[in-house]
Formats: sequence, C-alpha cells, structure tokens
Amino acid sequence: MKTYYKDFLIRTWTPNDREAAAAVIRDALAEYGLSWEPSGADRDVLEVEASYIAVGGEFWVIEQQNQVVGTGAYYPVERGEKAVEIRKMYLLPAVRGKGLGKYLLQELEKAIANRGFQEIWIETASVLKEAVKLYESSGYQPATGVETKRCDRVYLKPIPPITTTKN
Repeated sequence: MKTYYKDFLIRTWTPNDREAAAAVIRDALAEYGLSWEPSGADRDVLEVEASYIAVGGEFWVIEQQNQVVGTGAYYPVERGEKAVEIRKMYLLPAVRGKGLGKYLLQELEKAIANRGFQEIWIETASVLKEAVKLYESSGYQPATGVETKRCDRVYLKPIPPITTTKN
C-alpha cells in the first residue's frame, strides 16, 4: 500500500520501520501519561510480522521527509462478524491538526471494506481526547468489552458490504 496525503507518504510497514514506529507510539503514549508496554499491549509493534501480516492484517507507517511520524494498523479479531480491530493509530504532535488522522482512518476503513470485513472495533483511552473525537465524529458507536488494560473505551462501526453494479 502506498498513498499520499499532502506532503505525507502512507505506506506499508517494512522491518526497517520497527524502531521508528515503536518510538512514535512510545512517545505519543508518554505524552498522555500512558505507559509503553513492550511485553504487553505494545508487543505487536515489535512483532508486526506475526501480529499483523501473518494473520491477515496490515501495518502502515506515515512518513514526512523520510521520517516516520505516525502509524496505523488493523488485524482480524474473533469478536463480532467478520471483524477487525484498528490498532496503533498514533501521530506525533507536530503533524496533528492537519486532517491526517481523519484521512488515515478513512484509508484504513477502505482497505478493510475492500477485504470483505463487516465490522471495525477500536479500543482507546478517554485521555486521548483527539482520538475519541475522531472516532465519534466518524460514525463509531460506543460498545462494551474493553480488552486492553490501559483503555477504557471501545467503539464499533459496521461496514456496509461493497456492491458492484453490472452493466
């Protein structure tokens, strides 16, 4: 996957991105007083091949001037019907407020719909006010069943099936 938003490149993660992606997430969590959990909730960032690629998910990085400034990912989950969970959607402070988060979420949703999934789940923490606002303004509905310790909110959005017209 490769797409552009303004001067940002959004592309598929490669093993060379492991440390930079982890740093973005670790720094964003610290900014909000949340802990980096390399052996828990954040282990997937260090094991992208097994946690995302091998199970049919995707992990993307966002670059600006050849520097990783954000991440976004999803993988299939057992809850719901043909469901995925969007995970690791983080942007560095310098690139927030430019519409990039909304664009990234829309691109993730398109990729998910194109793969035939029917539901998207997202877990987040109330302290991540910008994320909560983005999800709620993008049609995500509050749900129950938070599974990640540092999160206190879970959202669900059904994805309408893609229909094709025949001429």
